[in-house]
Amino acid sequence: MRNPRTIAPTRRSLLTAGGALGLGALLTACGGGSSDSGSTDNAAGGGKSGAWSFKDDRGRTVKAGSTPRRIVAFTGTAAALHDFGIECVGVFGPTRLKDGKPDPQAGELDVDRLTVLGNAWGEFNIEKYAGLRADLLVSNMFEPEALWYVPEESKKKILGLAPSVGLTAARVSMLEPIKRYAALAESLGADLKAKKVTDAKARFEAAAETLRKATKANPVKVMAASGSADLFYVSNPAVNADLMYFRELGVDFVVPEKLDQGGYFESLSWENADKYRPDLILLDSRTSALQPKDLAAKPTWEKLPAVQAGQVSPWLSEPRFSYAGCAPLLEALASAIEKAKKTS
Repeated sequence: MRNPRTIAPTRRSLLTAGGALGLGALLTACGGGSSDSGSTDNAAGGGKSGAWSFKDDRGRTVKAGSTPRRIVAFTGTAAALHDFGIECVGVFGPTRLKDGKPDPQAGELDVDRLTVLGNAWGEFNIEKYAGLRADLLVSNMFEPEALWYVPEESKKKILGLAPSVGLTAARVSMLEPIKRYAALAESLGADLKAKKVTDAKARFEAAAETLRKATKANPVKVMAASGSADLFYVSNPAVNADLMYFRELGVDFVVPEKLDQGGYFESLSWENADKYRPDLILLDSRTSALQPKDLAAKPTWEKLPAVQAGQVSPWLSEPRFSYAGCAPLLEALASAIEKAKKTS
């Protein structure tokens, strides 16, 4: 399966036949929220006037008469909000694996209690969404204005049903999205001084320091990559939020030379997959990407020094932006770097 970030122009709607019946009436009944890009207030939910507002990363200030309670979000987004103490009623995006277990992007969500509007790229059941009577939709943005996993061809209908918030997930260091999710959660009523949140932040900060020390003690070359049937993607540490932060902590990444449109990665044919020869490979662990067992039949993969040395570590390339979600990623990377050996 191709990396979803490479197929944005060809998103397809899997709305079931008849799903649009009566949609016009629903759209009329459920109006979208107002937006005022000139306003900068970011009031916490339940302010003096009872009104709520939040300025998102599109520069839009979303407003409501009261704090939103019926929130629908991209799965990883909902998982991040959960870590800060805010629950959603519905999700869209990778939520369940084929065996029925929660997808890694679901984090600590109790997926059995959520309405799943779509589990794969292009899936978003508008009729179900309308039935949820959502008062806010939230998602990441890897590109400006593009809400992640909201299908392009049906976004006008979807965004007409409730106000939306988009938070940047790329071209900024990982700390920034975490802070923005914390701010959104606080505006929705979360207590950022709750023990669960402060403990997670302390763990995150300790893990960051551990990674910083590991990179100094063992400066190995690291490559973040993703595999598909036809192509091997080498990720750009100057664009991906997590890689940007890891780099700030001292991780020495392979920097791809010939970037694809968008700047996220360099696409290599499998014949040329050995162009870069790192000591440690971080391999995309999303369900859309091939895993080591799937790649074993690729001769160039098997010949990579890092693969031969057993120095391949899972990489959740779409982290959930919370301290609880990102601390284990820092810990795992620190451990992998501590154990890695130079391969040349």
